[in-house]
Amino acid sequence: MITITEFQKIGVGLSGFGVFFVLFGILLYFDSVLLAFGNILFLSGLAFIIGLRRTAHFFFQRQKLRSSAFFLGGVALVLLRWPRIGMLVETYGFVLLFKSFFPMASGFLAAALNIPFLTTILNKLSGNSSSMV
Repeated sequence: MITITEFQKIGVGLSGFGVFFVLFGILLYFDSVLLAFGNILFLSGLAFIIGLRRTAHFFFQRQKLRSSAFFLGGVALVLLRWPRIGMLVETYGFVLLFKSFFPMASGFLAAALNIPFLTTILNKLSGNSSSMV
């Protein structure tokens, strides 16, 4: 069984609040203060969950430099009070950074939800096939 440290629990909370503030900032017509606060909480939560060294290694891998530049540049634009452009740039960088994670997440959702129609769609997206042929 995997043990979760207190720092990781704090990181999950910080990341969760970060996502909440980003979504709330989007709902309030791209409120730059909420978006900036959400970005800071999300990034600090990620650092708490996986550690500072792994976070820096994740963002500054050679093959992920372009996507990291877009993501962190979007965060910087939001902090400089250009929320609409910053969120567009940040979203593009986020998709590029985590594109290898999306098939695994959709496969997990298909197994966890077990809704027949949704399961077939998520299995097609993740590349899993349950047919015997």
